[in-house]
Amino acid sequence: MIKRVPADSPTLFALPDGPDFAFEDMARREGFSQVAGADEAGRGPLAGPVVAAAVIFHDKRAAPRGLNDSKQLSMAQREYLFDEIMATASVAIASSSAPTIDRTDIRKASLDAMRRALLLLTVQPDYALIDGRDVPAGLHCPGKAIVKGDARSISIAAASIIAKVTRDRMMTRAGLVYPAYGFERHAGYATAEHRAAITMVGGCMLHRWSFRPLRRDDSAVENSGSE
Repeated sequence: MIKRVPADSPTLFALPDGPDFAFEDMARREGFSQVAGADEAGRGPLAGPVVAAAVIFHDKRAAPRGLNDSKQLSMAQREYLFDEIMATASVAIASSSAPTIDRTDIRKASLDAMRRALLLLTVQPDYALIDGRDVPAGLHCPGKAIVKGDARSISIAAASIIAKVTRDRMMTRAGLVYPAYGFERHAGYATAEHRAAITMVGGCMLHRWSFRPLRRDDSAVENSGSE
């Protein structure tokens, strides 16, 4: 059965079984040589930063096997691929804190973290592939937003893994500082354990006060449950 695909797909018929270099190759055929992928982790949690990563594979033959959307991988697979990506690609990481998220909003904070990650690459990209529906403002190169890009582009998939592993490690360390919440177990997501801890002891400086249930008025931001 032929599956319907978005208009920006590089294939006319169906999405690939996993991410590939189709979007990167398309950009290179248009004359761009340094093509970066960018993604974020941590849009949905009640606590902690949103973390973004940018990745360039200068030689696609060096890309490790098994790359995929980080949500489709086990923790062990992500940890292994994190080290492989760091060894074979140009990588940069940036984050937006909980106070920044509260001061702006999660969408703006996520886009700004991806913008800064792309600008921090030691090899500056001349084209950027961005997971989602928006290209961050302020890039020094053209960009393309790709819905579900972490399942379609190898570079974005690699960025999703770097961002996810980095954020999980940050939240594990946060669990040592704030043991009442169990951050090391749920990474700040709205689990029953986390909500119960908030009810018992209140929030801390890592919490997003603009998110329910920490803020209860009509202007509160609903937890999206996404990465």
